[in-house]
Amino acid sequence: MTRQLKSFIEVAQDSDFPIQNLPYGVFSETAEGTRRIGVALGEWVVDLAALEAHGYLALQSGEQYFNQPTLNKFIDSGKSSWSKVRAELQKLLSADNAELRDNSALREQVFFKQANVTLHLPVHVPGYTDFYSSKEHATNVGCMFRDPKNALLANWSELPVGYNGRASSVIVSGTDIVRPSGQIKLPNEERPQFSACRKLDFELETGFIIGKQNQLGQPITVENAWDHIFGMVLFNDWSARDLQQWEYVPLGPFNSKTFASSISPWIVTLEALEPFKTSSPVQEPQPLAYLREDHSANSYDIQLSVEIQAEQAAQADVICETNFKYMYWSMAQQLAHHTIAGCNVQVGDLMGSGTISGPTPDSYGSLLEITWNATKPLTLSNGEQRTFIQDGDTVIMKGHCEKDGLRIGFGEVSGKILPALQFDFQ
Repeated sequence: MTRQLKSFIEVAQDSDFPIQNLPYGVFSETAEGTRRIGVALGEWVVDLAALEAHGYLALQSGEQYFNQPTLNKFIDSGKSSWSKVRAELQKLLSADNAELRDNSALREQVFFKQANVTLHLPVHVPGYTDFYSSKEHATNVGCMFRDPKNALLANWSELPVGYNGRASSVIVSGTDIVRPSGQIKLPNEERPQFSACRKLDFELETGFIIGKQNQLGQPITVENAWDHIFGMVLFNDWSARDLQQWEYVPLGPFNSKTFASSISPWIVTLEALEPFKTSSPVQEPQPLAYLREDHSANSYDIQLSVEIQAEQAAQADVICETNFKYMYWSMAQQLAHHTIAGCNVQVGDLMGSGTISGPTPDSYGSLLEITWNATKPLTLSNGEQRTFIQDGDTVIMKGHCEKDGLRIGFGEVSGKILPALQFDFQ
């Protein structure tokens, strides 16, 4: 069993990246160096391009899949290739296989410390969609801004609500974010004003990466949806709440969402997540036929957390902890609904889960909820208070699965907020 697999590389017990994980990413030895594909193993990156150059991981004669600046070509090679490469890597890296273990010259070419390399956006993202699939989150927002007795709109329990976002501003973890500016309408003012965002927020999400396209006009069924998903990432869909409140009627978010969306550098495959399958919540009413699926194993038990580190603080503070298993609509249902009208998805497309909130205040996945729209300030360990994110704050999201001594993690997605640009409009 893979659970008993051990690598010849020492991996800490609490590492997110044991040999059972091997998430995919893109790295370079310097910031401007040549990008190629690797997998994470403990504190190391395993250079798949170097292994490929030495005759390993061969998928098609004459083709290079890992000496690439993104994962798209490898992902497009198909599900059987994903499984083949994963199995070959686990065999090659296992403690009882001398082939790589005892070849010191090759090992020097293949292993790089994660701390010494630059990690990049792992895929080219042709399209990005964000959903709104946490019942707890949608209920909280509905209570805040509408009638609490009718917090959920009539369509929310019938379909996975979503909108098409901006793919060009999807960025990798560690990229700084400039505070956005735009139109804000204050309650006591007749007209909006142009201002830096005053209610900058995070949204704790996961995302899944499309691994197999469909043809225009040919929907993906809920039964086949899992075959179209390559893996999952952590996702922070930054949100300018005050810009959003003014602009979102009637067509939804625009500038309040387009400025940045951060993903973790490592894509965890569904194969690695297999031991952590669980059931999603009971859906009432029963969805229409095209959205019905077997709920016994259609979600994952992924523990998630958010930390904020103030600019002058010595440490980061955990401000919420929740779990992916609370999500009302599954990834398969999201994808089936996304394509039911005939939309064609492409390899590398990113699908955001929507903010993931749990049933208790310490499990809410946004500051909007945690501070209840600034009415309940949050106090950090250094004594500073927060209602929304301040300049200099770094937001760090982490996620992992753990069961029977096996830990599969995502690493983290982080971003620091820089001050807004200064404009001199006449």
